[in-house]
Amino acid sequence: MADEPRLDRPVTLAFRGDWGQANMHRICGWLAQEIGDRSPRGSEFSIWSGRGGSDQIAALRSGAADIAVVTPAAAVHLLEPGDLCALGVIGQRDRLVVAVDAALPVSTVADLASVAGNVTVATSPDDGVNLIGLAAHKALRLAGVDPGRLSFRYDERPFPPISWFADGEADVLIHEAIMTPHWQRIAAKRPVRYLPWGEQVLAAFAADGWPSATVEAGYLPGLAEDLLTLDFSDFVLLCTPALPDDVAYLAAWCMVKTRGALEVQYAHLPQDHSPVTYPLVPADMARTPVPLHPAAARAYSDAGEDSVGGAPIWS
Repeated sequence: MADEPRLDRPVTLAFRGDWGQANMHRICGWLAQEIGDRSPRGSEFSIWSGRGGSDQIAALRSGAADIAVVTPAAAVHLLEPGDLCALGVIGQRDRLVVAVDAALPVSTVADLASVAGNVTVATSPDDGVNLIGLAAHKALRLAGVDPGRLSFRYDERPFPPISWFADGEADVLIHEAIMTPHWQRIAAKRPVRYLPWGEQVLAAFAADGWPSATVEAGYLPGLAEDLLTLDFSDFVLLCTPALPDDVAYLAAWCMVKTRGALEVQYAHLPQDHSPVTYPLVPADMARTPVPLHPAAARAYSDAGEDSVGGAPIWS
């Protein structure tokens, strides 16, 4: 590209993504390559496996990572980001959904208290790192369901719990990644019902800055009416203020100007069932849960019409 920014010295950058085969690693790989193409010979880039939660914050603070990806955006403020800043957001439309065996005599999450001793819940652990587990256990308590009275089966990733529920090895599923085929296949194996968290739960999360969002009727098999649940959207790329200005500027520039190289990796999927939203909108990429790195903010501004619009959600 004409007049594109380039680094004038070799750099060494460490990215921190997911377990290795999911969307965070793909985002890191895309950005590392685009920055690398505009860096002098001798530059080095690594991508470390992470979990997408509080471990990413710890890696940034310790210097083990220069750029780390966290999801969902709504949870970032709960991780006490302090003076950490952002390079931008990669959109993902996701929700935290509760599904139950249709034979269970429950219609809301609060009703699970009445069957607590007789059900197994498939979800992720509330271990201080995993944000799915954090949200699921917090929301259960807010709904009046004591997690101590439930039997849990845990996995870090979404697909094992979805499979346990679909195969009848769990009675309740609380998870995300609802755009994936795994959720679409559940109803083919067992009758399923989707439970609302309830106004009390959603209001308490909203008070902490975590919004609710809707899953439209028909989006999931067997979902007969709109479901209001917890938002679980968006990948946030975080860094520290110490990230050099020219690197932060180039990273944000690449996110805007080369976004098509990431979008094309998802173009074979329907737009409403893609784990990365496409087309990516620079104005949305610049709406971050913590302030943008000052140099990244300049990059979005310099992109002109490519990134006009949208107020930062931290303002």
